[in-house]
Order: sequence, then C-alpha cells, then structure tokens
Amino acid sequence: MQKTPYYITTAIAYTSGKPHIGNTYEIVLTDAVARFKRNQGFDVRFQTGTDEHGQKIEEKAKAAGVTPKQFVDGVAGEIRGIWDLMNISYDKFIRTTDEYHEKQVQKIFRKLYEQGDIYKSTYEGMYCTPCESFWTPSQLKDGKCPDCGREVKPAKEEAYFFRMSKYADRLLAYYEEHPEFIAPVSRKNEMVNNFLKPGLQDLCVSRTSFRWGIPVDFDPRHVVYVWLDALTNYITGLGYDADGSSDALFNKYWPADVHVIGKDIIRFHTIYWPIFLMALGLPLPKKVFGHPWLLMGGDKMSKSRGNVIYADELVKVFGVDAVRYFVLNDMPYEGDGNITWELITDRVNADLVNTYGNLVSRTAAMALKYFGGELADRGCAEPVDAELKGMAEALCGKVAAKMDEFRVSDALGEIFSFLRRCNKYIDETAPWVLAKEEAKKDRLSTVLYNLAESIVIATSLLQPFLPGTAEKVFAQFGTALRPYGKLAEFGQLKNGTKVSSSEAHLFERKSYKDVEAACEAMHEAEKAQKQAAAPAKKGHGPEYPAEIAIEDFAKVKMQIAEVIACEKVEKSDKLLKSTVRIGEETRTVVSGIAKFYTPGQMVGKKVVMITNLKPAKLRGIVSEGMILCAEDAEGNLKLLVPEGDIGSGSGIFCPAPV
Repeated sequence: MQKTPYYITTAIAYTSGKPHIGNTYEIVLTDAVARFKRNQGFDVRFQTGTDEHGQKIEEKAKAAGVTPKQFVDGVAGEIRGIWDLMNISYDKFIRTTDEYHEKQVQKIFRKLYEQGDIYKSTYEGMYCTPCESFWTPSQLKDGKCPDCGREVKPAKEEAYFFRMSKYADRLLAYYEEHPEFIAPVSRKNEMVNNFLKPGLQDLCVSRTSFRWGIPVDFDPRHVVYVWLDALTNYITGLGYDADGSSDALFNKYWPADVHVIGKDIIRFHTIYWPIFLMALGLPLPKKVFGHPWLLMGGDKMSKSRGNVIYADELVKVFGVDAVRYFVLNDMPYEGDGNITWELITDRVNADLVNTYGNLVSRTAAMALKYFGGELADRGCAEPVDAELKGMAEALCGKVAAKMDEFRVSDALGEIFSFLRRCNKYIDETAPWVLAKEEAKKDRLSTVLYNLAESIVIATSLLQPFLPGTAEKVFAQFGTALRPYGKLAEFGQLKNGTKVSSSEAHLFERKSYKDVEAACEAMHEAEKAQKQAAAPAKKGHGPEYPAEIAIEDFAKVKMQIAEVIACEKVEKSDKLLKSTVRIGEETRTVVSGIAKFYTPGQMVGKKVVMITNLKPAKLRGIVSEGMILCAEDAEGNLKLLVPEGDIGSGSGIFCPAPV
C-alpha cells in the first residue's frame, strides 16, 4: 500500500551565530512530530536548514575579518552540528546560498515582476537591522522595533515592492475558509486584527544599501529582500522551478502539511508567505504552527541579555534524550515555557530517573533474578491486571490525538501517566512476595510479563521523543520498535523473550551540586579557550556592549547599601546571600562572590548596588538587586565601595558638565 506523503519543515535558522536552546527546541519539536508520523506509516519528508543572506550577516562577517560566505559556512556547519548532536532525523538541510535555491529565487522575483506583482519605487522609513524589517512610525512600539524591541534607524533607498494589498482580501477569505490554517487560534486573531483589518501595506522586497544577498538578475544593484529569499526555501528544497519544470519531489510533497515556526515570525509565514504563493499560483500550506518561546528564568533568551543556554552545554551534563525530553515536556501548547539548570535537574530526576528509568531497571532486574531473564505470560491473571492492560491498549489513541493537535507536552503526559501506573502495579502485585512461594511462580511470571509488555508499548510511543533511549530499552528487552498498528493490542511480546542485564541506568541522577560543578568546569574551559584564542589586548577587564545613550544609563538606579548580615547559599560554592540596608529599607541580595569574600568580610561593608532591577529567584531565594564588582583580566572580583563616609541609601549619579 502506498504511503501518504507528509511534508514538515522548521523555520531555517539565521546564521548570525550559534543557536541557543530556545532555537533548538523548534528542531527537536519538529523531529518528534516527524518521527511519530513515520511510525504511523506516513511517507515523511522533513526539511530544515539555514538562512544566510542579509545586512546583519554582512556586518558580522566584516567585524570578523572574513567574507560573508566564509562566515555563513562556519555558522551553518555549527548549526548542522548541533542538529546532528540532538539526533534530528531531517531529510533535507537546505542553505539559502545553495546554487539551485539562488537561481530559483531570481526566477521567482522575475516572474512576480513581469506579472505586475512587484514594482520599483523608493522606500523611506525606519529600519531594524537585526530583523531586516522596515517599519512606519505608527508601527513602532515606544519608538523601537515592535518585533525585537531594538533601536531602528531612518532609511531611504530605491527598492522594489510587492503589492500585498492586492491579495489581502483573498488571504482573509482563506483564513475564514480554513480555520485550521494557523495554530494556535490566538495567533490567527493577532494577524487579522493587527495586520489585515487595519490595511496591509506593500512590502519592500529588495535592498541596495548592502550587497550580501541574491542579486536581482535584471537589476543587479538590488539584492532580494531576505524574507522573499528565505521563505521560498520550502519549495526550492523540493525542486520547485518557476519556469514550470519542477522536480517530482515538489509534485509529491507540496503543499506542506505543516510549517513549524516560532511565534515571533508568524506574520511572515501567515501573511507574506501565503500571498507569495497565491501570486505564484501555488496551493498554500495546510497548517502553520507558531510555537511559544522557551524562556530563561522568565525572560526571552538573548545573547545581549547574557541569559543564553546552549544545547551542547546541556547535553554534556544530562545527555541528548534528557535535553530532548525537557524541552518537549516543559513547553506548553500556547504559553511560553521556562528553563533553568535547576528546573531541568528536577525534571530529569523526577520523570526520567524515578519514573521511567527505575521502572525499566526494576522490571529487568526481577526478570533476571527470578527467571534468568526469560519473559512468559503464564495466564495467571488477576483483576488488578485489567486496569493496566486497559490503559496500555488505550494509550496509543490518546497519544495520537494529542500529537494531531501538536500538543506534544500533553502527549508525553499521557505516556508518563501510564508509566506511573506501571510503577503502582509493581507495588500492588509485590513480585518480591510472590517469589517466596513456589505456587505463585506462574503468577510472578505473568506479572513480570505484563510489566515488560507495558514497557515495550510505552517505549514504542516514546521513541519519537527519546530515540536513543528507546534503542537501549528495546535491546535490553530483546525486541524492537512495535509497529504502530499493533500498539493497541496487549500481549504481542513473545513468550521466551530474554531480558539482558545492563550495568548502566537509562538516566543518571544529578544533584544541584553536580550540575553546578559541571557548569563551572564548562565555563572555565570556555574562558581558557577564549583567552588562548584572543589576541593580546591592552588594559584589563571584560568587553563591553555597544554604546548606549545617556537616557539608557539614566534608567539604572544605583544606591549605597550597607551589608548587615551575610551567609553562604546552601548547596552552592559561589553564592552569598546578603541582607542589606538601603536607607530605611532592608533587602536580600544574592551575589556570585563567595570565592572572593567570606560572609564575615561582607558584614559592615558599604557597597554600590543597582536597586531597580526586577527581582530574580536564585536557588529559591528572591534577590532584590545587584551588588556591583570590578573584574580584572584573570577573573578576580573586587567590590565597588564608596569613598569616605556616606550614608546608606545615597544615590549614585553623574554630575552634569558645566
């Protein structure tokens, strides 16, 4: 029987730098869906890749002293390396610098121009370089880019424009006729109310102020705007040809079943992209799923904020499947998720070690101890078995229903609810008690068979999420991935199947201290590597971000604070908890200075402190500010202290020039 094609894509990663764990979540999510669909019997094509053109790339390459192509080659390789590290089962990794893609973008641009959808004019407005987006003054938020919140600059240049307004009504009608097109539905409401109903403006689709892009072949002073270039990857990666000679892959897999993207680029995928497709006379993708953000400590991850965690760092500490599990399990369907080193530690210990790992190890150990590893259903059933079997047979349908809605976290929740029921079944049947009576041997064998069969069913459903772990479990239980169509039939494991021993547990329990030590080791190694690679510099201390305006500095409130009490933070080698007095007010502050100051040295000191920071929770302690220090080239810290006797609560300011 011929399999049904299923085409799924991620947004292509921008090659401005190494992707953080928030970026990596998207590829892991899409991989889980792709694997699940393959197990269901679909003919899946999974495409991902890199977006490699634009002004930001040109600027970064210049700063690095390399050509743009050299720069993107390096970053694209790093991105692909992380995707491979995370065991991503993509079928196509496209780069927008691929020759075929570039030629087709030129053909698409020419076709749209010749049919009157693209015209030449002049653009004057506000431009955001990181987002590569033009904005009118009314679209700005507090004078800044509404997408990323960064500064925008006035820009005026000759450009080609796409007649978006021509297709706006048609797109709105499509939304109404296909309510499933955008998910979650809140994303659709945002597009309709914020962009379509107020009136869709024509889109700038070329630039002349930089050169790193695909040249417009009939007007080479212009390069194609990055979004027209990037979005078309979904069809060029299938061999689409604007002249009508498309590859068989395109005819087989288009339209896409789903584009998986971040909510911050939903506008480009649900307004610009479908309109481009309408203009090309092509069917629209069946669904665009805009997933939420994975936040670091409550804030969107950003290198500029210094709150970035990378997938390879997490993998070094927890392993690939543990990281996959956390980002898939702890991301809600619609609201943003949150990640910290503490959260992932707790999740791994609770779910993967205690619930899943212990179930597998206990079942295997008992089978080996009592029957030499042999599994057999001896037909000694009792009423307690019925609930377990019923849950096992219903599990596949429950998981599939959640996956059809892209509620991946809920799908995992169904599986782990069943695994917890399996652990309860062990307590209910007490195999160690049954083993004491020879007459109960057949009952003991049946119990262990039921447990092993439950593990195989659950692991087969977990395989799209934890592929490496699934292979280990199947090998240990002498079986293989259960065909999807057999997962609702309890009792497929053949009598006589042998369980093998395993010295290693599926997942390793970690303490906060273990994780902190591993993080510190990685930090020190990275620091040493950077120091070794960096050229000699004059002066000392850290590098600083780009210039800020006096208005930005004025937002920071600094005051003199007196430390009245201090203690070490439990289970941490580098944190001190200080109680400080600021005028008549008392606050708690957590600082990473335990390697340089003892609690006794801190008490009585007057320090400079930022007092209008948003409170943050560290090790379960709410920190209400930041004590300022200076750092030398070797990483040694010294407190900033006021000169002379000045009262706590005194403000820090810069005297105005005369």
